[in-house]
Amino acid sequence: MAAALDAIDRKILAELQEDASQSLDEIAKKVGASKTPVWNRIRKLKEAGIIGRQTVILDADKLGLEACFFVLIRTSEHEQGWQEKFLKTLKDRPEVLEAHRLAGDIDYILKVRVENAKAYDVFYQALIAEVKIFNVTALLSMEEIKATTVLKV
Repeated sequence: MAAALDAIDRKILAELQEDASQSLDEIAKKVGASKTPVWNRIRKLKEAGIIGRQTVILDADKLGLEACFFVLIRTSEHEQGWQEKFLKTLKDRPEVLEAHRLAGDIDYILKVRVENAKAYDVFYQALIAEVKIFNVTALLSMEEIKATTVLKV
């Protein structure tokens, strides 16, 4: 169920998504409110779970993680024990940036960031050594056209 947000809450969330390092004074000025009410709203948004952890966004290419693979996984295993082991394996692999369980022919899709194709193969070999997988298809992203963490609020 979506939270009830007013226009000021939405402006605050938009500002925080753009740059969470802004001071309360800067945010208050931009949203047309004073500092204390903005601080109280941010606190309430955190308590409601609307604002999660605050972090920074790193440039993967500049860190040498130039290859982005989308990995499509089909499995013939659907038992709880297999799923628990598979999910733990994914959570333990820092190369996996995202993992989604899907409806349709593909069971899971992973977003994996590594240095190059050789590093992907190391990841792949480790993955299939950990858990039984029926079929894996890896798609190399040639160009990132859009990437954002900003949600429309």
